[in-house]
Amino acid sequence: MAAENALKSKEVSAMIKQGFISDQSLSFSPSRSNLSKLRSPNSSPTSKTLSSPPPPPFSAAQLTRPSQSQTLYEMMSDEHHRDSKLSDRSLHQKVHRLLETAPFRNTNWGGGLVSGDVRLTVVAKDGFRVSMDVHKSVLASKSRFFAEKLRKDRGVSHCVEISDCDDVEVYVESVVLMYCEDLKKRLMGEEVSRVLGLLKVSAALMFDEGIASCLEYLEAIPWSEEEEEKVKSQLSELQLHDSASDQVLLRVSSEPSTSARADEILLRLLTGVLQAKDDRAGREMKTLISRLLREDAANVSNRLDVSKETLYHLCHRCLSSLVLCLSEATGMDEKRDRGLLMAEIAREADNMQWIVDIMVAKKMGEDFVKLWADQKELAVLHSKIPTMYRHEISKITAQLCIAIGTRHLLVPKDTKFSLLSTWLEALYEDFGWMRRASRSVDKKLVEEGLSQTILTLPLHQQQAIMLNWFDRFLNKGDDCPNIQKAFEVWWRRAFVKHVAEQENQRLQITVCDYPS
Repeated sequence: MAAENALKSKEVSAMIKQGFISDQSLSFSPSRSNLSKLRSPNSSPTSKTLSSPPPPPFSAAQLTRPSQSQTLYEMMSDEHHRDSKLSDRSLHQKVHRLLETAPFRNTNWGGGLVSGDVRLTVVAKDGFRVSMDVHKSVLASKSRFFAEKLRKDRGVSHCVEISDCDDVEVYVESVVLMYCEDLKKRLMGEEVSRVLGLLKVSAALMFDEGIASCLEYLEAIPWSEEEEEKVKSQLSELQLHDSASDQVLLRVSSEPSTSARADEILLRLLTGVLQAKDDRAGREMKTLISRLLREDAANVSNRLDVSKETLYHLCHRCLSSLVLCLSEATGMDEKRDRGLLMAEIAREADNMQWIVDIMVAKKMGEDFVKLWADQKELAVLHSKIPTMYRHEISKITAQLCIAIGTRHLLVPKDTKFSLLSTWLEALYEDFGWMRRASRSVDKKLVEEGLSQTILTLPLHQQQAIMLNWFDRFLNKGDDCPNIQKAFEVWWRRAFVKHVAEQENQRLQITVCDYPS
């Protein structure tokens, strides 16, 4: 019991240290004086009032650091309370500034002959109230909502209250806008979120001029991508059904003909990248389009996609270009610039890798593995030219092995064996150059992908490949892929597990023959 009490004491002590429980022996509760509310300097019994004026600044005692006696929960609660007070004070100040400059607060408005005959009160969901003395003639002429509410009892003062408002400040500003002659000038420089708030309130109040001005403003200004989503969401929610709303959405709404021609447009874009004359610009556009296509694939409701037929059309075009380049390289005369030819081969191989990468990302690459495995003519031409010219082509084989090894390509075992039969020797020969000449080649990733591809084959095919690799690795060392881990797996499959299975079979036979 004593040990249990000691353990509990330690746990409580630890919680006190971490701030979850206050230590009563250290705590104290200083008395706090109540803060009196201040009245707005502009308010008077007869003037338009702001019923909840800005609170006074926080005292030094309120902004001091919490005492050591407070628990973590109490400190977090106090911080939330301070943040809430700051937010409320900021809102009150904004509304106060709006009212100070509001046209209906100007005694000279309307030649000083017309006084406010409507007491309009706007109430927030948290109970914050703002009252304004405004003019029935303005409200009724600008807002169909107010025209309906105020159409009876002409010449009589009215009191109108709008309750449960999401944003009191926006409602107040919407009323101010009804007094403005140039709404576009008033909105100039406003944030999109602010204008969307004004649009929502204008729609609720049926303030047609405000709706039109907000839509015109949104149509004219640029948006960020985040703002674009807000605009689309708000307009969809409001369902204004007018031409101005349609004009706003023109920049984000594609015509049916564009969606129908998506594959044609993408074919043009991809072809343009493949034929780029500026290498740097071509690389940048490859990176950009690849990223956009990946984002599009992640979006379930995507409208724009590239078809399998388009990608394979481009693959065949790249293959023809590679065959042509390698044919020129095998029969190259001294007049041809070797550096230029080397650059052409590298560019075409990189183009092929880019298209293959898109196909793998789109889960359309299985047929390409067979297509690449069938390139016997290209493999023969590849073997006849120097490694320095051809090593970029072997990256395609490495790329496919990585995709197979990481389960992004699902191909039959016969296709995988055909791939390795056609291109594995070339990969061995070019591996040293690939590793030294290209920073984009991850040696470990290639070796792991090749290992996993080999280990998916039947055991007798694994054996033929592993024995060939064993001899080559002993002669080439680091210039040959190091797939020792795959060699170990094959060894255990072929010998250790095989022997264990034989022993298990003998044991089963002995048990069965034992007389009962």
